[in-house]
Amino acid sequence: MAARGLSPFSCLCLALFLLGLWLPFATPRILEEETPSSLLVRFEQWMALHGRQYMDAQEKEQRFQIFQENLKFIDSVNAEGRPYKLTANKFADLTNDEFRVTRMGFKGHECAARASDAPFMYANVSAPTSMDWRKKGAVTPVKDQGQCGCCWAFSAVAAMEGIHQIKTGKLVSLSEQEVVDCDTKGEDQGCNGGFMDDAFKFIINNHGLTTEAKYPYKAVDGSCKKASSLAATITGYEDVPTNNEKALLKAVTSQPVSVAIDASGYEFQFYSGGVFTGNCGTELDHGVTAVGYGTSGGTKYWLVKNSWGKQWGEAGYIRMQRDVASKEGLCGIAMQPSYPTA
Repeated sequence: MAARGLSPFSCLCLALFLLGLWLPFATPRILEEETPSSLLVRFEQWMALHGRQYMDAQEKEQRFQIFQENLKFIDSVNAEGRPYKLTANKFADLTNDEFRVTRMGFKGHECAARASDAPFMYANVSAPTSMDWRKKGAVTPVKDQGQCGCCWAFSAVAAMEGIHQIKTGKLVSLSEQEVVDCDTKGEDQGCNGGFMDDAFKFIINNHGLTTEAKYPYKAVDGSCKKASSLAATITGYEDVPTNNEKALLKAVTSQPVSVAIDASGYEFQFYSGGVFTGNCGTELDHGVTAVGYGTSGGTKYWLVKNSWGKQWGEAGYIRMQRDVASKEGLCGIAMQPSYPTA
């Protein structure tokens, strides 16, 4: 018996079905083909969300052009189906060069002085399958360094806050500004960059740090003010053997650890969530704090606390792929880890 032709209703259903299959793949192209007026509306909504204002129409137009270029990059990466996503966050009107100037600040020149076989106190520690120092009460809320290249101070202070809580049971938010203002006799130069190990040396010689409340953060270099009281101290610091993720795992099992990474790329700038496996090198330029690790969808990751505010990443955190083929770790995370002792 000959087959009958499709009815108009059947054709409509088939067309809608095929359209449903096509739309997810078409979305990136549709975004690219937005009209100038719709993109401007999107930009102004972004401005309102982030409280952004510009000096004049010329600056607004310049930032609008940058915003559009960044959107194209974000959409193209998200269309690739990677295990992480990007978004037009508060940095979406900045070029990558502008972003790097104000949000980095780690000085990594001392890497060559480290020995890959250096002993450390956690060599015999057995690591569980996961760790999250936030759940153990050893991590203060995410902070924001602002337009000041003092990530190194935030990294060192976060690690110190962690070991202080582990030793005393008290979680205290300590002063990054005290480090920025007062640790200036060596390589550490406030908003112009520094090194976590040197910050630890300063804190030891300073006999500790005062609280954030008593010496609040200003996001600019200031004159050193002698703290009237100290809230926490450390007795020393130790470097994790370099280029050794297994050693880093043991250290993070035991306490939050300062780490340096290459965070200079666009993908890091616009990271929104998921396990970051993206493009990055090993030119260390940013200090952060490893506060845990785990596995998601079969991919092992480091849980890293950043200092760019809660609007970036996963409420201020990033999960970075762990146990990669490169001995340096993803973005160089295993190259220069260190932690304070108390």
